[in-house]
Amino acid sequence: MSLGKAARSLVTPIRGVLRPSSRSYAAVGEARAVLEKELDGIRAAGTWKAERIITSMQGPQINVDGSRSRILNFCANNYLGLSSHPEVVQAGVDALKSHGAGLSSVRFICGTQDLHKHLERKLAEFHEREDCILYASCFDANAGLFEVLLGPDDAVLSDELNHASIIDGIRLCRAQRLRYKHMDLNDLETKLKESQVCVCVCVCVCVCVCVCVCVCVCVRLNLTTTDPENSFYFSARMRLVVTDGVFSMDGDVAPLKGICDLAEQYGAMVFIDECHATGFLGPRGRGTDELLGVMDRVHIINSTLGKALGGAAGGYTVGPKPLIDLLRQRSRPYLFSNSLPPPVVGCATRAVELLLASSEIAQSMTAKTMRFRDKMTQAGFTIAGSAHPICPVMLGDARLASLMADDMLKLGVYVIGFSYPVVPKGKARIRVQISAAHTEEDIDHCVDAFIQTGRKHGVVS
Repeated sequence: MSLGKAARSLVTPIRGVLRPSSRSYAAVGEARAVLEKELDGIRAAGTWKAERIITSMQGPQINVDGSRSRILNFCANNYLGLSSHPEVVQAGVDALKSHGAGLSSVRFICGTQDLHKHLERKLAEFHEREDCILYASCFDANAGLFEVLLGPDDAVLSDELNHASIIDGIRLCRAQRLRYKHMDLNDLETKLKESQVCVCVCVCVCVCVCVCVCVCVCVRLNLTTTDPENSFYFSARMRLVVTDGVFSMDGDVAPLKGICDLAEQYGAMVFIDECHATGFLGPRGRGTDELLGVMDRVHIINSTLGKALGGAAGGYTVGPKPLIDLLRQRSRPYLFSNSLPPPVVGCATRAVELLLASSEIAQSMTAKTMRFRDKMTQAGFTIAGSAHPICPVMLGDARLASLMADDMLKLGVYVIGFSYPVVPKGKARIRVQISAAHTEEDIDHCVDAFIQTGRKHGVVS
């Protein structure tokens, strides 16, 4: 048979392999129907999340596609306005020119530049910790920590309203997992006691004929006391209390002093996620631990470069050097993700340097935050949280939150409604975020727009 005939004889079988079967078409159709039904349910519940398109750089005033004039932005995590700070932007441009657009590699192969090591040193200095490791995001930092640090002989105690990235990260580890009620120190103490005490129960198992073998089974008990001198009892090898420093949906601050007191009493370590605190909470902007006077009592901190510190991208862990060294060896998001691009590193480094030099920017936020909270409360709105620039305007109804946010945009104010599953059912709200870059006039305009919209929808009179 000639080569041409042989090739033609293969055409029909090959076409048969490549042509999708009726079964595959049916499977795709069934999957599409399931997905469309799920999407219809989201729309019907009023929880559909539309993505508005911004056509300018991030800042207190932005251009939004479809709007004729500049819009006041009150929903960004750009707490200090550094994402458009001239020195921060220029640092990114300089890094792009000197170190390129990216590394095309993970850190341990050929993805570590002097820029990365310099930023890690600056972040460790900023938080007054021994060492730092960079990640592509704080979500990755949370995903990569607990699996490395905690094993089956350990216990992790987590606030029930911790960020989704913390919850997902904890799920990856094999430690005993205990969840305590939101910011409830009494419940945390109960869970610490549960994790502390185990009791060995001997069970006799008959093997073959008349042969008994004693097998020790470890059973965790909800006991309130322990006898450390009695070998009958033993505790988890390592225990870690895990909490957001500031909870992003409510703007409430974790009771870190009480948490640290309990951790020391029961021999546990403390971890905090500082994404909504780094750069602006505390006298020098170091975060929640500085604000509450427990910097030397918190052991591990995860935070982000994607909010107050320029807002580009990236996350990190700071803590004891042995932990950071171990994360470099075993943390999967670190080992299998490309390095942060040099322009991002350059921007973040300059932002940290500005904060190390002066806390003036951070200190300007307090008065602006209280101005908004006071005026909104006087107007009859319910604002959750305390003196944090996250100011949730509580509405309760998902559809109402979405409609009010749309009406606010027509009045020149960009805010977003939050509803389930981002927040619990029945807790829908519009989350307003104050920035140091906002003026008093910006804040007053936002309040006036809320009052006008709130009256339209019967929220305030």
